Amino acid sequence: MSEIYLTLLLLLTLFALLGSGVWVAFSLFGVGIFGMALFTDAPVGDVLATTVWGASNHWALAALPLFIWMGEILFRSRLSEDMFSGLSPWMGKVPGKLLHVNIFGCAIFAAVSGSSAATAATIGKMSIPELSKRKYPESMMIGTLAGSATLGLLIPPSIILIVYGVATEQSIARLFIAGVLPGLLLVGLFVGFVIIWAMMNRDILPDVIEEISLGEKLRRAKNLLPVIILISGVIGSIYTGIASPTDAAAVGVVLALLLSWLTGDLNKTTFFEGLMGATKTSCMIAFILAGAAFLTVAMGFTGIPKLLAEWIGGLELSPYALLAALTVFFIVLGCFLDGISVVVLTTSVIMPMVEQAGIDPLWFGIYVVIVVEMSQITPPVGFNLFVLQALTGRNILTVAKAALPFFGLLILALAIIIAVPEIVTYLPNNM
Repeated sequence: MSEIYLTLLLLLTLFALLGSGVWVAFSLFGVGIFGMALFTDAPVGDVLATTVWGASNHWALAALPLFIWMGEILFRSRLSEDMFSGLSPWMGKVPGKLLHVNIFGCAIFAAVSGSSAATAATIGKMSIPELSKRKYPESMMIGTLAGSATLGLLIPPSIILIVYGVATEQSIARLFIAGVLPGLLLVGLFVGFVIIWAMMNRDILPDVIEEISLGEKLRRAKNLLPVIILISGVIGSIYTGIASPTDAAAVGVVLALLLSWLTGDLNKTTFFEGLMGATKTSCMIAFILAGAAFLTVAMGFTGIPKLLAEWIGGLELSPYALLAALTVFFIVLGCFLDGISVVVLTTSVIMPMVEQAGIDPLWFGIYVVIVVEMSQITPPVGFNLFVLQALTGRNILTVAKAALPFFGLLILALAIIIAVPEIVTYLPNNM
């Protein structure tokens, strides 16, 4: 009973710190120090120093700033314009027409960005003016962007998968490859939904579409080649074992710089803006990871994770019941915290339960990312909603309502990978 009270006290302390506006990393450090100082005899200073150094001095983390930098470089390039001009001629005959450009554009940019918010901002800046000009329904325009931008968390290289891999000591290469088929599954669900919706609402879609010859379509499709080569090079080199994620990230940065230079977008200003953007984001994530690592060790000293794992084991929940409970827990938590914070806050407590239930940690990583994707489009702290609110000028509830069908599709995707786990495990097991 005393451990349960201790758990509640530490949780209340954490939420009090987060609610008062304290940085996530400082909140994690604060709760860890509080728990160790009050309830253990361990030397807090020594544990803090060794844990922070151990968490920071991790080679797998080297891929993190490199992939972020690659995304920052391409964010400042002409990539979104090229993708729109390359994809749009092929969508004219498909029900839903240019709405599919949002989905495929986000899927392609997700594979070079690793960030959900960056995907929403980049594709949204290009497609919203174009679709508005052609009088596409605003709700579907916003909804397809909000839902498809979440692919930035799942399709490799994913920043959040690197964070999960480091926090749980899973292979980042295997996690990356595990995200490929679920990512394609989500693209298929989004496209299928738009096609069905378009067939049921033909009267509110614009009829006029530009007639383009096959030769012109092929000429415009050349705009997609550089980024497809970049994606294939990064993901293909990891899958075949030619390069580790860190090596592939370094190659990706070089190719992104070359691509940006060839399109005339690389200059001194964009280079340093991209470098500083990547540095700030990487430092923020590394700081949160260090805080989470210390909190994990501190919780180990207090014995809370072991107690909770035993308690869950005593309930004799089936893996499905446990996953249902965790899904609700993650969605609620994701309403108030960003995805990376959700992952690093919960892994130390959740993973013993997951292992006790016999759930594959690799599969669980993809499950967590899909649930965190849901939190990106749920108010009040849905980052994709904030981005689209800024781009469209609509209030947060209007944007959230437009994203609601895609929230449902994410739940459907979750149900599918629970029913058919091989969707996640097939490619990693055949690397």
